[in-house]
Amino acid sequence: MAELDSPAEAGLVAQWRELLNRHAETSCALDRELGEKHGLGMSEFEVLERLVEGCIVDRSHRLRVQELADVVHLSQSALSRLIGRLEKAGLVAREMCVDDRRGIQIVLTDAGRERYQQARPLHRVVLARTLGGGPVDPCTVSS
Repeated sequence: MAELDSPAEAGLVAQWRELLNRHAETSCALDRELGEKHGLGMSEFEVLERLVEGCIVDRSHRLRVQELADVVHLSQSALSRLIGRLEKAGLVAREMCVDDRRGIQIVLTDAGRERYQQARPLHRVVLARTLGGGPVDPCTVSS
């Protein structure tokens, strides 16, 4: 840390670096383990999970692209490529928005829901291990 930092600033820098380290460790572990066991990257899993969560109110299993972009922290172009990969794998589909024909909605397919349910226990185990939430038995994680 810079010699010019006050103790408070040095503490903030240390916290920032710890946050970056935990994020990198968790992201790498999720990408590696979800990829090896379920053919999903961390961001792909996140999109599937957001589609599952986003549809609790109306059971439609669909979100507008902009709604996804707001919550998955990807650029519009990166999200578009990711959706393309999920669509090619049959996990999501693109549909015209019923309320606004200019909009596109991303719809979770049955195969996407199934893949999400298969990958969710591992996702939670990795989070517990890397974020210090304690051990999680994958057999006890509800789908």
